[in-house]
Amino acid sequence: MNTTDAITRGTSNRLRVYNAAAALLHLLQAVTVLSLTNDFSIPVTAMFLEGPPGTDPGTLTTLFDFRIGWGVAAFLLMSAAAHLILIMPRIFTWYVGQLETRRNYARWIEYSFSSSLMVVIIAMLPGITEVSALVALFGVNASMILFGLVMEKYEQPGRPSWLSYWFGVLTGSIPWIVIAIYLWSPGSSAQPPAFVYGIFFSLFLFFNSFALNMVLQYKRTWRWRNYIFGENAYIFLSLTAKSLLAWQVFAGTLVPS
Repeated sequence: MNTTDAITRGTSNRLRVYNAAAALLHLLQAVTVLSLTNDFSIPVTAMFLEGPPGTDPGTLTTLFDFRIGWGVAAFLLMSAAAHLILIMPRIFTWYVGQLETRRNYARWIEYSFSSSLMVVIIAMLPGITEVSALVALFGVNASMILFGLVMEKYEQPGRPSWLSYWFGVLTGSIPWIVIAIYLWSPGSSAQPPAFVYGIFFSLFLFFNSFALNMVLQYKRTWRWRNYIFGENAYIFLSLTAKSLLAWQVFAGTLVPS
């Protein structure tokens, strides 16, 4: 099987433009959020034992207050920086070379940080604030993303093994199950505001659209036979998902009073 796709100068130039545009749009949104946000924050908590194991835990402790506006700006800035780095001369040559072998490791590294921060913010909105839970959700989501990197490292579009993909699906489902439990709130009268449900369902669909894009790439379906089409789709999906979360969170919690 041919494992390389030559990229023409025109395609290369368009890739540079797409990444530059994505960097600019992410950056503009981050600056806008930082300039307009209020000081809304959610405490990150922990409950430490005050006696031997098995005794009742101690009092709930606030470790620090997490400024949601800063968190939103942070995942936008991560993407802006990643796209900006990719269009730098020597890095861009490496990037195009990666795409010619139907890989883009940089994408997965950036997603492992930015999308994991997004999941943490989504989890905090319905009340998941315990530090160990937040760290675990970040780590599980990052693991899901890195399974995508493993898929691209060892498989090629056409007739791949889907083992890494399904491991990613399995690990990636865990944060959404945990968040869904908090939205459902069994045995409690708690009811998160409507915008939190909107964020959950809309971002769940967008996160799954990344998985669908990979399936279409690796099955080489229709326009996805060209790996670059899938790469452009990832750029579009990343920008859209981050923008959607940013402005839903902003409208629900960050609008200046």
